[in-house]
Amino acid sequence: MELLTYPFMQRALIGALIIGLAAPALGIYLVQRRLSLIGDGIGHVALTGVGVGLLTNNSPVLAAVLVATIGAVGVELIRERGRTSGDLALALLFYGGIAGGVVLVGLSDNKGNSNLMQYLFGSLITTSEQDIAVIGGLGAAVLIAMLALRPALFALCNDEEYARVSGLPVRTLNILLAVTTAVTVTIAMRTVGLLLVSALMVVPVAAAQQVTRGFRSTMAVAMLIGVGAAGAGIVVSAEADTAPGATTVLLALAAFLGTTLAGVLRRAVVRRSRPPVAAEPPDVVLHV
Repeated sequence: MELLTYPFMQRALIGALIIGLAAPALGIYLVQRRLSLIGDGIGHVALTGVGVGLLTNNSPVLAAVLVATIGAVGVELIRERGRTSGDLALALLFYGGIAGGVVLVGLSDNKGNSNLMQYLFGSLITTSEQDIAVIGGLGAAVLIAMLALRPALFALCNDEEYARVSGLPVRTLNILLAVTTAVTVTIAMRTVGLLLVSALMVVPVAAAQQVTRGFRSTMAVAMLIGVGAAGAGIVVSAEADTAPGATTVLLALAAFLGTTLAGVLRRAVVRRSRPPVAAEPPDVVLHV
């Protein structure tokens, strides 16, 4: 715990807690729409943005936000027009994003391999005060949008046609989800890395679903699990000298296993506590 007295560890903890809170708040909508893997696709595009930032000597985080946002909006427009299926659009993001990122990072004057690993697997302990300011501002914007627009986004994710008939701005909401996903992915890459970023949006939600029923309670529990896993991941990784991002994801998965077991035990207790149902008498057949 002595390591938490150092400024770089304090910045790491603050950044992790922000991401742990914002990522599940967005992830619950992606899970509801069966788009759990979109974070991976956008993460690959964000790597191209990182390469652009390193190549032009600009902020990699801001460049990644811009490029990932363009990619996310493009995928949403392709999906909406129906000319290309959603999974094919995601595949294009996967391959094009990772290839472009590797090439651009290699062309930059920086140490290509070290920079690439830093963004692929996270390097929160190297986060600067400027990075924390960007993470805090964008994370707060994502969280406010997800909470303020919860009724409209809930309707959209459950039945898009019903939302459209109800007069909701479906296209605007879809683009908002795409943009906030891109923003969340890019700010979370410093926490868990681009290859693991989708896990922090999906796993806490999956864990919360094991012990909750309502949408609001699921969101609250998922955010609690996300914050707990992110904060504990920083502390455990500091004590055990492990990668913060991977440690955070493993703790989130442990929470999923724990809630799954708790859900199974609760359902078993409920079944045993129910009074036995009296068997109905067999039908009597009269022969004439």
